[in-house]
Amino acid sequence: MKDLKLAGLRLPIYIVVFVVLLIAIFMGVLPKNMIGAFLFLVVVGELLNIIGNHCPIIKTYFGGGPIVVIFGGAALVYFKLLPKEVIQMVDSFMKDSIKITLEAGGKMKIATSGFLDFYIAALITGSILGMNRKLLIKAAIRYLPTIIAGVVVSLGLVALIGPLVGITTGQAVAYVGIPIMGGGMGAGAVPISQVFEKALGIPSDEILSKLVPAVALGNAMAIVAGGLLNKLGKVKPSLTGNGQMMARGTFEIPDDSAYNPTVKDYTAGIIMATMFFSLGSIIAFLLKKVGVNIHPYAWMILSVALAKVLNIIPAEVERACSAWYKFVAGAWTAALMLGIGMSYTNLGQIIKAFTPQYVILCAVVVIGAIIGTGFMGRLLGFNFVEAAITAGLCMANMGGTGDVAVLTASNRMELMPFAQISSRLGGAFIIFLASVLVPIFFG
Repeated sequence: MKDLKLAGLRLPIYIVVFVVLLIAIFMGVLPKNMIGAFLFLVVVGELLNIIGNHCPIIKTYFGGGPIVVIFGGAALVYFKLLPKEVIQMVDSFMKDSIKITLEAGGKMKIATSGFLDFYIAALITGSILGMNRKLLIKAAIRYLPTIIAGVVVSLGLVALIGPLVGITTGQAVAYVGIPIMGGGMGAGAVPISQVFEKALGIPSDEILSKLVPAVALGNAMAIVAGGLLNKLGKVKPSLTGNGQMMARGTFEIPDDSAYNPTVKDYTAGIIMATMFFSLGSIIAFLLKKVGVNIHPYAWMILSVALAKVLNIIPAEVERACSAWYKFVAGAWTAALMLGIGMSYTNLGQIIKAFTPQYVILCAVVVIGAIIGTGFMGRLLGFNFVEAAITAGLCMANMGGTGDVAVLTASNRMELMPFAQISSRLGGAFIIFLASVLVPIFFG
């Protein structure tokens, strides 16, 4: 217990920080700006995260920390356990809104934030640029079509089954299929909700409350399915390579040695991430003029992937972007998840969403992912079980934590590089797909 650390702090120091935070909140003197919001989200987020990661059932089947952080944050708001000022402060910090108020004397004060966009920009840029270029190209040739097959079959099945259980095709695809196949929360459901908001004009918090239950249920079902596929491989040895992707030959993963990033590397990573986000915004703005209304995230993803494939960014800059992404993901994911829970997740709507029909559709999506990737993978030279686990279940789970859980359940941890491709490129593909499909279904 004495070696336990939260947010990099040993427990005694963390307790002091937590007490100071509580005193500031209940005295009403917590700074109502980035300082107060950041302190609150990091400190409380890390606490909820470590609780979730030590709860056996939640850790094993529901993604552990992220789920507890998200629902814990939503509960803090739903049950009104925090002062209204703290909730408003977090809202302002998380969302890309602009608030204009008049101060004493008639002076205008403009408050703007957007921590969510800042995080996602780092995530997309660093995760794609940080991949091995040769592996990325190989993935596009064989592995990406396998992922796409899983997406097509899963969305197709849920579109067919939806009306049979009383849910429209559009709602089944948009609110169940897409979020489950979207790569988790931070890189999946959250940016997808932003895409929906831009296309439909519906507040993203209302949309996210419909997406979160699907992500949680899909993750749990994917983990269970991983164990079942492992058993299938034992019953039918011809369907598995026992951890080897290729049925014949090899598909080697290049070894990228780690390096120690400097402050200048982090600076370069910030610049490139925000630049690519701005580039995506420019492209989206220009194309909207000619009637193409696709979210900037999608154009950002394409821009980063194209830059990577064409090899136009120096290797040291790519490493810097990857280092910045790893820092942001490692240091601030719990804070982001808490902000998502408080600002984007309506617990009341989530409770209403858990119906038998909803559970059935979630199962249909996961089964469709297995069928599509298993058979397409086999056609392209992969083993059925390994293709279904990596290209299928690692698309349907909750990103990084889900990847670990699925691969552990299936006893195939050596497939992590392929799982990461699914979580990174597959998740990015779903965001782009959502940008295209949402206007079609609801436009």
